Amino acid sequence: MPKRSNNGALLAALFLGVLMAAMDIAIVAPALSAIRDAFHLDDRAASWVFSIYLLFNLIGTPIMAKLADRYGRRGIYILDVGLFVAGTLTAGLAPNFSIVLLGRALQGLGSGGLFPIAVAVIGDVVPPERRGRTLGLIGATFGLAFLIGPMLGGVLLYLGGWRLIFMAVVPLAAILIPWAWRVLPTTHAPQTGPFDAVGTVLLSAALVALSYGVNRVEAQRGLAALFAPDVGLLMLSGLGLTVLLLLWERRAPDPIIPWSVVRSVRAALALVLTFGAGFIEGGMMFIPTVAVDAFGLTHHQASFRMIPLALALGVGAPFFGRMLDARGPRPVLLMGTGLSALGLGLLGLMPLSWLTFYPGLITVGLGLAALLGAPIRYIMLQEAGPEARASAQALISLVTKVGHLLSGAFVGAVAASFGGGAPGYQRAYQALLLLALALLGVAGRIRNQAGSSASS
Repeated sequence: MPKRSNNGALLAALFLGVLMAAMDIAIVAPALSAIRDAFHLDDRAASWVFSIYLLFNLIGTPIMAKLADRYGRRGIYILDVGLFVAGTLTAGLAPNFSIVLLGRALQGLGSGGLFPIAVAVIGDVVPPERRGRTLGLIGATFGLAFLIGPMLGGVLLYLGGWRLIFMAVVPLAAILIPWAWRVLPTTHAPQTGPFDAVGTVLLSAALVALSYGVNRVEAQRGLAALFAPDVGLLMLSGLGLTVLLLLWERRAPDPIIPWSVVRSVRAALALVLTFGAGFIEGGMMFIPTVAVDAFGLTHHQASFRMIPLALALGVGAPFFGRMLDARGPRPVLLMGTGLSALGLGLLGLMPLSWLTFYPGLITVGLGLAALLGAPIRYIMLQEAGPEARASAQALISLVTKVGHLLSGAFVGAVAASFGGGAPGYQRAYQALLLLALALLGVAGRIRNQAGSSASS
């Protein structure tokens, strides 16, 4: 374990790595049209720049976390940074679009482990009474990335074209790798059996089926699109593979999914909350479309209407982290679900105007800052021992991202079923409001762990 005097440098290295990965989607977004034009693609083909990254990020998250638990935090964290940079160079120097996609896959695979390993290291080195504020700060990096990523991407695109956007991260990684080697701990658990190769294959196959199925949903067809034969077959395949995975994991000597943690009622409730929060967050990605339809903005103008949401996430995460240290997770989770419900009510039930739109966005952002920030990760650090800390954090990330993925298809389909436009999306937000109210009941069942720094 690093000495207390080194903790500042250690946490800075963790934050820098997480920020680098968190900014990737936002910083590449301005370059999408340039990449499309450079390789003469249509919009559907160009969208794979994001889709393949997200798919391999999903797959990489549990794999890299498990490797970190087995073989040490430092080595796998540096491996992840190295994979991310290798993917960056591959995409930035690519002679054709297939090589761009290969680079994006490597980026996604490497970035998947950075956040869960960072949180596991926090569990290793930060005392329980200070974990909330530390987790809140690292959670704020996502709001920061959303704010500065598009602007930085736009500047780099103007200065040197889309390739410069990929190459700009290389100097940062050149600093981060030796820094992380010097300050990160090598914590790992005794190996209790062979690596769970069967579980890894089943999990990866389930995620591929799910992701590809969602990618084939044609939202303009409404809810019927969710039951189209090709989509339904892929979704059923993903569900069947998930069932096989869970059956296998119950008897695997060292499962890739931390089964001992999942069996905890407290952890299971936390995972329900994180899935719901991811589902709600996914619905917020349609806010620019709502702004275009409701207020007659251009798509460029509408993208800036996400700034209040990002600011609320960035400001709320450290605030709720400090509240977590003082009060424990239950009040924070109740406040998060309540604020999310209130914000969705403003967006879904009230006539859309700037007087309801902005307060709705800010309120939802604060609610998500509480739900997706510190408390659920804090609970998992309490429920998982050092031998499964990274894997438990990866499970949170995985469940959140699956919720986000499914929400995109659901919200788009509901909106189309009710005629599209702002009224259609309001109907979808009404459905998300019902989900938030259900999550409020789940949050009420979670108790502060006896013996924690917070009161029970």
